[in-house]
Amino acid sequence: MQDLNRALTDLSLIREQLTRDTQFRGYGPTTLAATGVLALIVAAVQMRWPNDPASAVQRSMSLWIWAAAICFAAIVLEAVWRSRREHGGLALTMLKSVVEQFLPAIVAGGLLTVVLEIAVPQSLWMLPGLWQILFSLGVFASCRYLPRPMFIVGIWYMACGLGCLVLTVPRHLFSPWIMGIPFGVGQMLVAAVLQYGRWKKREEEDEYI
Repeated sequence: MQDLNRALTDLSLIREQLTRDTQFRGYGPTTLAATGVLALIVAAVQMRWPNDPASAVQRSMSLWIWAAAICFAAIVLEAVWRSRREHGGLALTMLKSVVEQFLPAIVAGGLLTVVLEIAVPQSLWMLPGLWQILFSLGVFASCRYLPRPMFIVGIWYMACGLGCLVLTVPRHLFSPWIMGIPFGVGQMLVAAVLQYGRWKKREEEDEYI
């Protein structure tokens, strides 16, 4: 029995080591690019709303939360499907590892939203910048499982988040483009990096053959 437990433990350690050395290929460039397009569309639609400062922040926040939920669901569903195809028996382990890297940033963003809305609703204008900063931390944490240039995406979101906080301070607005441009361009940048990683892999495979 002890030998069996030791063998299972060794097998688990081997799988974890393989996971650390394997690039996650569950994200689809097309889907990521589509989420960027959706962000730009949402911003454009929001620009046509009546200018009502009293409810602008609440309505904008609700709209972007729904948009984020749709994008998140699409990305996760495709990641599950693609990881099974790309990673085979390591799919579940790879998914778990990637989720563990990005989930804290998502949870922190959700909790921060709730706390600000309940305790200091007058500070909700800060959410776009704070969301982008937290998203950048999730990207940085996930870089170990993604193509190396992905750190550029993390820098983009960090710079946009800090810039949003600076630009919105004087007017305290929840501008559509403060969300649309960072996430629209950022997600398309993610798609480009993932596509680059796939091209790089094909080149390496061709050289090996």
